[in-house]
Amino acid sequence: MNSVSPPITNDGFALTYRQCLPAPKQPSRLLVLLHGVGGNETNLAGLAAGVPDDTLVVLPRGPIQLGFDQYAWFRVAFTANGPRIEADAANASRLSLIAFVQQVQAAHGISPARTVIAGFSQGGILSASVALSAPDGVAGFGVLSGRILPELEPYLADRSSLSNLQGFIAHGRHDDKLPVDWAHRADDWLTRLGVAHETRLYPTGHVLDAAMLSGFHDWFANLEFRHALVAGHR
Repeated sequence: MNSVSPPITNDGFALTYRQCLPAPKQPSRLLVLLHGVGGNETNLAGLAAGVPDDTLVVLPRGPIQLGFDQYAWFRVAFTANGPRIEADAANASRLSLIAFVQQVQAAHGISPARTVIAGFSQGGILSASVALSAPDGVAGFGVLSGRILPELEPYLADRSSLSNLQGFIAHGRHDDKLPVDWAHRADDWLTRLGVAHETRLYPTGHVLDAAMLSGFHDWFANLEFRHALVAGHR
């Protein structure tokens, strides 16, 4: 795992978070990584090892504490009819993350056009929720072993705004927590919305393995940002 800062709790930020270290002195990209349910903000620190040196990697903590060092973005029950979520909590986390991303961008002078949000499992769910409802705030999003919530539909941005986004969907073919059909649904939905994206399937389960990490790093490194520079931002 990469080195991370101690938890940062700042009245000016919507969420507690950590930064991957060493952080670039003058970052020109921002990568926000979201943990899954029952995890914590350190879980995805290893993803920082493969990103360009000019990238500030920020790891926010889910607002719902489930146990010692265990957090979530919303509570979920896995039933015979599929996952059942606490929709109000999911929406509250979506709004908190939108605010948080804006706060980090402002603090470091990084443009939304050079910002990516991604996550594993429930973190991937929230990454898609943020990007698809507030696409002017990010350039791209990654859903790693996650899904796109059907409950998100009322909050979707208009198609013209969504056309600027780039997405990355990665999923294990043998995922027993969120079956691979969720990746197919996400792929179909993004296609219908006109969102440019890649969908990659891996011979694994509900894990973030080396091949999936490598795929994400390749996608992130080759991401075509909307603008090289935006006035007032790096």
